[in-house]
Amino acid sequence: MPTWLIVVIVVVAIAVLGAVIWLVSQEMQRKRLQQRFGPEYDRTVEESDNPRAAQRELAERERRHKELDIRPLSASARERYATEWAGVQEKFVDHPATAVSEADRLLVALMAERGYPTEGYEQQVADLSVRHAKTLEHYRAAHTTQQKRDGASTEDLRDAMVRYRTVFEDLLTDGADDEHRDHHDRDHHDRRNGHDHADRRDDDTAQHEHQASAQPRTEWNGGR
Repeated sequence: MPTWLIVVIVVVAIAVLGAVIWLVSQEMQRKRLQQRFGPEYDRTVEESDNPRAAQRELAERERRHKELDIRPLSASARERYATEWAGVQEKFVDHPATAVSEADRLLVALMAERGYPTEGYEQQVADLSVRHAKTLEHYRAAHTTQQKRDGASTEDLRDAMVRYRTVFEDLLTDGADDEHRDHHDRDHHDRRNGHDHADRRDDDTAQHEHQASAQPRTEWNGGR
């Protein structure tokens, strides 16, 4: 077989292998993004003329999200926000439109305390989609109603409150399990260290007693 033909075959094989690897990596990327974003993935693809462009946009959201300082709420902050939300819900009975507006304001305040930028609604949606894609449609629907709250029916406003509450509770409790687990791990570590110190003290005491018992005893015989 001529050398040039061998070279051609090798080049073609490398090109085919590279193409296969690229296709596999793209499929893995698609599945990963689809699993992470759920319905938000389908929505983004539908709104884009190019599925690849949609995937790049979602990947960019992930990159931006990693740079944010997202943090869980403390137990006292969760209690404070829960109390404020209860007050907003009570206000809905007499002033539904005002209550929906305050629900939106309180949710944005919660986002800010968690570490999410709140410079604009569209950016809020993009940032929330990375970790809260499951409740994002509730936020969109509630926000739409809130924007036209003066012309919305009481039933529409009630639906918006329920949707706001779904997103609110998602943001309120997200990370709480991790915080509880960290406290549990620290407590376990502290208790374990306490036991280790106690065990070492017991070992030292036992060793000291053993050494004392091993020494030959000399009894004073009155000088005789």
